Amino acid sequence: MTFFQFEADFVDSLRCIPMQVRYKLDTCGVKLKLPDWNHFSQLERQELVQCPCETETEGQTYREMVHQLVAKHGGDPPKDLPIDPTPEWHNPGAIPASVEAQSFSLDLTLTIEQWASLTPLQRFALIKLSRSNHENRNFLPALKEFDLA
Repeated sequence: MTFFQFEADFVDSLRCIPMQVRYKLDTCGVKLKLPDWNHFSQLERQELVQCPCETETEGQTYREMVHQLVAKHGGDPPKDLPIDPTPEWHNPGAIPASVEAQSFSLDLTLTIEQWASLTPLQRFALIKLSRSNHENRNFLPALKEFDLA
């Protein structure tokens, strides 16, 4: 289990969806809303953190688990999303425009070597943090945590 330092303010309670779960949700193609996440018990959230989601079979199991948990707590069924066969975070040879733009706004330039040195989960985090306005505040802390700034 990988939690990032920039998530430290909510990891103990899991009141927000951590990056590793968001990564799994994108991997298996399901959209989980924060209000639904907040209806899950601490144990259920922990299960979603720990459950593997690397193979196609694991992804299908993970997606079914998310659907079952949302239904158990009376939520509307989560949306299934198309699964990108070649997501940006799996491409160490190209820095996404959103990451470059966010870095530039901080007067920083990432090299392709730096980008390639990151794990797919770290690249995923930077992509997500560069796209979402309410989370941009964590982009620089993430860069620092990943020794990029």
